[in-house]
Amino acid sequence: MALELTSQYIFGGALLALLCVFASILSRRFGAPLLLVFLVLGMLAGEDGPGGIKFDDFNLAFLFGNLALAIIIFDGGLGTRRDTFRVSLRPALSLATVGVLITAALTGLAAHWILKLPWQEGLLIGAIVGSTDAAAVFGLLRSAGLELKERTGATLEIESGSNDPMAIFLTLTLVQVMTLGDGDFGWPLLTELARQMGLGLVGGLAGGYLLALLLQRLNLAVSMYPLLAMAGGLSVFGVTNLGGGSGFLAIYIVGVMIGNKPLPYGSDIHRFHDGMAWLSQIGMFLMLGLLITPSNLPPIILPAIAIAAVLIFVARPLAVLLSLLPFRFPWREQVFIGWCGLRGAVPIILALFPSLAGMEHTKTYFELVFFVVFISLVLQGWTIAPLARWLQIELPPPAREPQHLVLKIPQYQDKEILVYEAVPGSAAVGKKCKYLPLSDGAQLVGVVRQGIMLEDSQQQTLQAHDQALILAATGTSAALNRLFALSAPTPRLDSAVFFGEFIIQPQSRLAELSQLYGFTVEEKYQQLTIAELIREKFNGKPVIGDRVKLGSVQFVVREFKGDEITAVGLKLGQSGPG
Repeated sequence: MALELTSQYIFGGALLALLCVFASILSRRFGAPLLLVFLVLGMLAGEDGPGGIKFDDFNLAFLFGNLALAIIIFDGGLGTRRDTFRVSLRPALSLATVGVLITAALTGLAAHWILKLPWQEGLLIGAIVGSTDAAAVFGLLRSAGLELKERTGATLEIESGSNDPMAIFLTLTLVQVMTLGDGDFGWPLLTELARQMGLGLVGGLAGGYLLALLLQRLNLAVSMYPLLAMAGGLSVFGVTNLGGGSGFLAIYIVGVMIGNKPLPYGSDIHRFHDGMAWLSQIGMFLMLGLLITPSNLPPIILPAIAIAAVLIFVARPLAVLLSLLPFRFPWREQVFIGWCGLRGAVPIILALFPSLAGMEHTKTYFELVFFVVFISLVLQGWTIAPLARWLQIELPPPAREPQHLVLKIPQYQDKEILVYEAVPGSAAVGKKCKYLPLSDGAQLVGVVRQGIMLEDSQQQTLQAHDQALILAATGTSAALNRLFALSAPTPRLDSAVFFGEFIIQPQSRLAELSQLYGFTVEEKYQQLTIAELIREKFNGKPVIGDRVKLGSVQFVVREFKGDEITAVGLKLGQSGPG
């Protein structure tokens, strides 16, 4: 009997996961947020749906939800490039602290007024829904296939990965005040926040350094490297939580540190954790859907809609405006960041805290927060991609990473042999091998044509379908990817249209350019180079896609190398975003 019941659970869980995978195809076709699809499937499988599964174990949900969130945030950290911190770290931290506080306060006051609750309970609801959700942001940006400006995308990702400590701190504090009657909101609360943030930062940095060292030094089977990365990240998450710090902040930092190190089988680690993050999102949102009983929702629909409206249209935009005020963000990007304050699994997990503390009305809190999250996913999740295009902050997609074979050299973990095919239409076809733009010490080992290694490969010219064997340092394949890749075709964005038909040198002076292209420049700007003007307009931290209009001419940042602008696009007589 026990075996049969176990088999039923396994079959049911696998069937739901399969439905989620197939539903992702329909979701992409109709533009529906994928996380919303998972949530709805969970509700359909629940006690009020055709599935009829009754699940109300809040303790198990809390355990699984925290584990899944940790894996998702770890994967988000792995995908965050270190150079994005150049333009986004300080604004993201401002949003993750001041922004969460403002959002929670305004939403809490609205809940207090709308639901006629005591102010502590209203603020508790505000604290629960105060943070953006990493799973929702990472998942929706990824599934929408958006290539955002670096300043916008990195700010959203860093904020959503680092704002959980503030939301957890506010929620736990208010739960403590309401259950123990401890009304001291002074110094003890500030020290608790500092402890959570400080220990999370220290634990993440120390754990990330040690884990990266282990991954570089240990000689393991190929399949063990991704497992070591995940086990190490979760260990840091657990030990930081046990020490009273923020495990979510710690595991995000560990992910960032590992993701930016040249590691053996780094691409395998990334692929493995990308799949694990999707599995975690599927499992978590299915479980949260199972926890909800839709027949209990009607009484709280109208209050939830009103609170969600205040959160989405008042609290979040005002919090973004005030948090980003010192950083001079372009208004279009502020609007988009304000609209991307998605609520997802984190608020629903935080809504379990009152229940675990034995408070009254916990079911009402949970259902109310669930419906606010549902509205956020429907309204904001469904409109993220169209809004990015309307605000013109989407960039042309980069060249797709070409499929290539990676062969490790056991005695030299910092070296690898890469095998690329010269596919028709790539920049590699027709190039003489000795002129290939190999950098960072990369060397051409040989060229295979029709299954035969060619002699004197340096003198050969690459033909379509040739295989090039290149010895390179681990993690330095970005330039090779561009050489052997095909540009991703897109009917919406064409690189020449977006960046302009001409490329000019960033050191060109505006006085000379104005005479050449017939636009006027203010006297104070005439001796500046175009790169200096762009830096001045964007607070010293421009990103690819930033543009400056001078009359009918637009200058668009096209390429960077390090912190230096290396190419600027020129558009003549065309309108575009300001």
